[in-house]
Amino acid sequence: MYRSFDQPGRSPVYAANAMAATSHPLATTTALTVLREGGNAVDAAIAASATLCVVEPHMTGVGGDCFAFVGEPSGAIHALNASGRAAAGAHLDWYLENGIGEIDDTSPHAVTVPGALRGWEKLHRKFGSMDWARLFADAVDYAEGGFPVAPRVAHDWKNLTAKLAGDTGAARHLLFDGEAPSVGRKICLPALGQTLSRIAKEGADAFYQGEIAAEIAEAVQALGGFLGEEDLAACEADWVEPIRTAYHGHEVLQIPPNGQGITALVILNLLTRGGQPHDPLSAGRFHQSIEFARLAYAVRDAHVSDPATRQTTAEAILSEETTKALLQQYDPEKRNRAITLPKLPDADTIYLSVVDRDGLAVSFINSVYSGFGTGIVTEKSGIALQNRGSCFVIKEGHPNAIGAGKRPMHTIIPGMALKDGLPAISFGVMGGAYQPAGQAHVLQNMFEHGMDPQQAIDFPRLFWRPDGVLAAESGITPKILEGLAGRGHEIASGGLHGGGQMVAIDRKAGVLIGASDPRKDGHAGGY
Repeated sequence: MYRSFDQPGRSPVYAANAMAATSHPLATTTALTVLREGGNAVDAAIAASATLCVVEPHMTGVGGDCFAFVGEPSGAIHALNASGRAAAGAHLDWYLENGIGEIDDTSPHAVTVPGALRGWEKLHRKFGSMDWARLFADAVDYAEGGFPVAPRVAHDWKNLTAKLAGDTGAARHLLFDGEAPSVGRKICLPALGQTLSRIAKEGADAFYQGEIAAEIAEAVQALGGFLGEEDLAACEADWVEPIRTAYHGHEVLQIPPNGQGITALVILNLLTRGGQPHDPLSAGRFHQSIEFARLAYAVRDAHVSDPATRQTTAEAILSEETTKALLQQYDPEKRNRAITLPKLPDADTIYLSVVDRDGLAVSFINSVYSGFGTGIVTEKSGIALQNRGSCFVIKEGHPNAIGAGKRPMHTIIPGMALKDGLPAISFGVMGGAYQPAGQAHVLQNMFEHGMDPQQAIDFPRLFWRPDGVLAAESGITPKILEGLAGRGHEIASGGLHGGGQMVAIDRKAGVLIGASDPRKDGHAGGY
């Protein structure tokens, strides 16, 4: 399917040797530079992620978490869970006894151990080919020497001004004369630069032990949280076994719970076994997508948790019996009002994809969750601490109830699709809770509607707001909105859902195809 060349848009990027797709131009340049210097896809992904910690600091940082897939050209797949845990002192009984019904996004109790750097370290030790310190060179240079603020970054940062002003460290490091930086303004983040330089020289232990760890613990405990130095020192990332389902001749892989990737697989199962053909831009298609997503997210909220406290297996959730039972709740003509909607907090994330000259493919995601996480920023080291703990529930007997040393249900999900047992598509869609629905939307655009990777990412999106109202992006026509309203949906305009990157591997042609979401500042690039 060719795009309309007389309309705004961009073509996918084709290259024969290597490809990187990120949400920021400077990060894509970092990845390509590392690849051209002889680094592999893992080196490039870590380096690009480090750059993004500086140039998109509201989205990601070393104070957050990471998940990744690494697909070898042989077909061997490695899945990494580098999400951190709640503090050892975070006992459910304490929250119940103190009348806390939920963990607020800006609460010190929302700060879980940042797992990202342990994840980067684990990836590098297994696959890295360049020196660890080299991977931080661009990030340190941008933090200490300055970088111009990109348009989407400036837009988001401005909306977070009040949040940052409420914390001493955040106001010191992330506001400039009390304001968010404007588009194109060159800024420096020197404290973060010094922290990254130290990590580059001393390794991840410089973060998890010693002065930096002590400062993180002190900052959280001063506000009433439980996170301690021993929690940081105990942090580990884990290799895990992917979960998967079949969809249009591909195997689609996800990280198993505590991640919400299983939600995307439930949606794909519903599309495979109960989906009906629709025009891609039609009320029928969007109604089906939203209803299937609502069913899948209800499953997520009931069952996804730290595997240690799970009450239902992934196999049971992805079974034919579960899919059939869910489909019985779907009406192609009417919204099912009985389906419970999940809580949808604001969330910010980066996703990137890299494939190198040898065919090593990396699907990589890193996040501090909400914009600048909790908004708590360490005063000396300039680290924004994530608020991933707000995904826990305060409910006795629930598998995702907060608990000592426990991983919360997690929204960030890298994706990878295999064809004939080999990596074929390395992809992801950012946007908090939207991510599973976004992944299913993009794959359906490609496999059912014949779109190329860029068209599939560009295509208009629809998802619900926290109040349950469907927020439509501007590409969804009034006729479609009328059709959705007639099916019982409440509609509002002004939606903006996620972002995404993709690298597809065309083995027959011997080329790589890159795409990057226009909803962000980035692009794909290759050589």
